[in-house]
Amino acid sequence: MSKAEYVCGTCKVHACSKGNREKMPLSCPSLDELKDDIKNKYSNEDLFLARNAALVESEGYCEKTRVEEIMDFARKCGFKNLGLAFCLGLSKEAAILERVLRANGFIVNSVVCKNGAVPKEEVLMISEQEKVRPGTFEAMCNPIGQAVYLNKAETELNVVLGLCVGHDTLFFKHSQAPVTVLAAKDRVLGHNPLAALYLADGFYRKKLFPDLE
Repeated sequence: MSKAEYVCGTCKVHACSKGNREKMPLSCPSLDELKDDIKNKYSNEDLFLARNAALVESEGYCEKTRVEEIMDFARKCGFKNLGLAFCLGLSKEAAILERVLRANGFIVNSVVCKNGAVPKEEVLMISEQEKVRPGTFEAMCNPIGQAVYLNKAETELNVVLGLCVGHDTLFFKHSQAPVTVLAAKDRVLGHNPLAALYLADGFYRKKLFPDLE
C-alpha cells in the first residue's frame, strides 16, 4: 500500500469546515477511513483538553489575547501549577509573563534554556568555528533539561516562550505535562515568523523560492 499524501495546505475549498462532503476533494482526510477511529481517540484527558480548548476559543473569539486564553484554558482545566520554558533572549518577556501569571493566582515554575551551563563542545561536539561567537564559552540550549526540571516540579501545563527551532521539538518530546506555545522565536522578524510568509510573494520571494534565483 502506498503512503498516504495530504495536501490541506493547498486546498482551495476546505469543505471540512462546513461539513460539505460533496465538495471534499478525494485526498481530503475527512473522507479517510481512519476518521471514525480518530474520533474515538477523544476520550478521557484528550476529550477534557479538547472540550476546554473549544470553550476558550468560542468565549474569547477575537476578543482575548493569547496570554489571556492560556490563563482561561488553565483555569477551565483546573491547572494551578504552570511551567514556563523560555529562551534566554526573551528573559524580559518571561519575567513579565511570570508576573502576570502569578498575579492571576497561578504557581509558576520557570526554566531558562541555558540551564545546566553545559558547554556546547561537551555534549554536542561543536567546534570553536561552529559556535555563534568562536573563542568564547557558549552554554548549549538544554530543552531536555527544561522538560526534566518542569517534570520534577510536577507542572500541569507548560508554556513555551521563544525556544529555538529543534529545541522546541525536544521540549515537546520530553515534557510530561501538556504544552502550549505563547511565542515562536524569529530573531530576524521580531518573533513574528508569519511575516516571512506575508512577504513570500514580495521582498522574501527569492529567499523562500530558490528556483527563482
